[in-house]
Amino acid sequence: MSPAFRVHEQNPSELIETAFFRVQQERMVDVPILNLALSVEAIDVQPWQGHWLGMLVTPWCMTVLLLPGKTEDWETVSDNARRFIKFPAGEFAFLGSEEDGLGEFQSCALFSPMDRFANQSEAVMTARASLITLLMPPGGHVATQDAAKEATKEVAADQPASPSRRRLFSTLVRS
Repeated sequence: MSPAFRVHEQNPSELIETAFFRVQQERMVDVPILNLALSVEAIDVQPWQGHWLGMLVTPWCMTVLLLPGKTEDWETVSDNARRFIKFPAGEFAFLGSEEDGLGEFQSCALFSPMDRFANQSEAVMTARASLITLLMPPGGHVATQDAAKEATKEVAADQPASPSRRRLFSTLVRS
């Protein structure tokens, strides 16, 4: 385990938002790709295989986050090293990282820059639909109870799952 390893026994949404708001204030202030209509928000962070899985929307990117919920079954990945994680929709590459106050986490970037989103609501809806799609196996049955509630509202049941990250999520922003 890395020195920044931290098990999150409670939902880490608030810690995620605090850490990435600090990133925005300290490291992203003058970056030209920022979409100032957006803010840092952790979306639908939920238990997944003993760990925490959710989406993060920021003015510079949208990403899937995985944070440790226990020491067992957590695979530490060094900064910017890749780990492939199997989801019902396919296998996806996650990069290892860490942030002060949050500790170690892994992320899979979906969108950057974020200029395709006109407002926070649009980005949040896309994040939710992306997470639902990630957890949806071929055949359209949603893998988590929380995602099942949202799936009926936001994702068409006949939308095919794809192992390609770009193909999987590109259909979500066409509408």
